[in-house]
Amino acid sequence: MIRTVVFDVGETLIDETRIWSRWADRLGVTRFTMLGVLGGMAALDRSFTEAFQLVRPGFDVEAEQEAWERDDPGGLRVNFDADDLYPDVRSGLAALRALGYELIIAGNQPPQAYDALAAMDLPVDAIHTSDGWGVAKPDPAFFGKVVAVSGREPGEILYVGDRLDNDVRPARAAGMRTALIRRGPWGYLHAARPEAAAEADHVVGGFADLVAALSAHPPR
Repeated sequence: MIRTVVFDVGETLIDETRIWSRWADRLGVTRFTMLGVLGGMAALDRSFTEAFQLVRPGFDVEAEQEAWERDDPGGLRVNFDADDLYPDVRSGLAALRALGYELIIAGNQPPQAYDALAAMDLPVDAIHTSDGWGVAKPDPAFFGKVVAVSGREPGEILYVGDRLDNDVRPARAAGMRTALIRRGPWGYLHAARPEAAAEADHVVGGFADLVAALSAHPPR
């Protein structure tokens, strides 16, 4: 029986459209171009960081972020806030909590993401980031941390994310149940792959589908 549901952040809880649009503006390319190149990286199973190199060869992401912070102190830049939550997240989390599930957020995120998520006052039991843990997905150690903080057996945990490679496969290898959410470029592309239905316990279009799937056998 699933007792704990753990959520990825980007394109699971957070719509990253504004973040990537700000990057496009910063780099001086159209937003359509930036988002299209990202989609290409997703389709080719390449890292989103390679999109920067296509748009601007030799680009140094870290140096640009530091310059951007100097240019726009206090701005959102590559960060997010409550306005970036997908509209079904808050109500979906509340519904899952009402069913008796323990809810945890754990994703690949930089230091500032923890405070941003905490400020949203989401109905979850804990928030963790890769930066806080010092290990990132798809490293098996990340999923070991998930098991440890939940206090559950791996088979009692459902990990929800938008990618087969970063979320479903490593979580499944750790013994967890998995849900692939059809959001963002990776989510749509990965959900359409023939292996998605075989590798993920659930392929869902959003939180309504997830709540419906988990309503059949709630922990209480």
